[in-house]
Formats: sequence, structure tokens, C-alpha cells
Amino acid sequence: MTTSEFSIGSKFPNYDVGIVDAEKMKTMAVLIQDPNPIHWDVESVKRLGLGSKPINQGPNNMAYVVNALVSWVGSIEKFKKLKIRFLSNVYAGDRLTVVGSITDIGQVEGETLASCEVQLVRGDPEGGDVVMAGQAAVILSG
Repeated sequence: MTTSEFSIGSKFPNYDVGIVDAEKMKTMAVLIQDPNPIHWDVESVKRLGLGSKPINQGPNNMAYVVNALVSWVGSIEKFKKLKIRFLSNVYAGDRLTVVGSITDIGQVEGETLASCEVQLVRGDPEGGDVVMAGQAAVILSG
């Protein structure tokens, strides 16, 4: 990847997360010791008026965005910052895609740093529901 390939407004490749799996939510709840039943118990979700499917953990949703950026720039060492807003719940069975574009390019300590707008989108990447949105920074070269 050369920095001449990029300019403000350039989009990074869409990152297909795929379908959110309810069984993986249960596993993650155990791994991170998350006691909230909305991640595995549909009756709890219904009782709270939050829908009729298990709700994905927020850290999982953030990890999808990080994975998209790392996939694009090639290594976790080039990932610098993420500031995100949770806009909607992500449910078991949702199909997710990470999309984004470069909003600024600058030099910081000899490295080319790209600031990006990022979104986690449910459904059609070009017109689906934005469930998370924010800003990120990655190193394009160093």
C-alpha cells in the first residue's frame, strides 16, 4: 500500500462481517463473564422490550470495526485510535458490514496517518441501518 493511492474521500474496502451468530454470543458472554441475559435469553430481551432475538455484545461490534481497519492497513500496530457511538442494537441473524472513508491525511512523527469515518452497517452496506458510527486513525505508511 502506498500513500499515493489514497486521498481525502477515498473509501477503504468494505469489510463483510457476515451473519451474527447467537451461539457465538453465548460463548463470548462466558469468556468475558458478561452476566447480562440479553446476549443469550430471548425471553429477557422480550421482557425488556428490546426485540425478539439475542443482542450482540458491544465489544464484539467494536472488534468488527477494528478488524476491518487492521485488515485494510495490514497489522494491528498500524491501528491507532477508535472513537465510536453505539446507535442501535445488533441482533442474532443480522448481516453486518464495516464501511468507511478517509477524512484527513497528515504526517505525525514521520508516519502518514489517516483519519477515517467508520460505520458498522446492518443489511445493505450502501443503504442499510447504521448501528455504530465514529472516527478512527490508522497509519498508512511509516
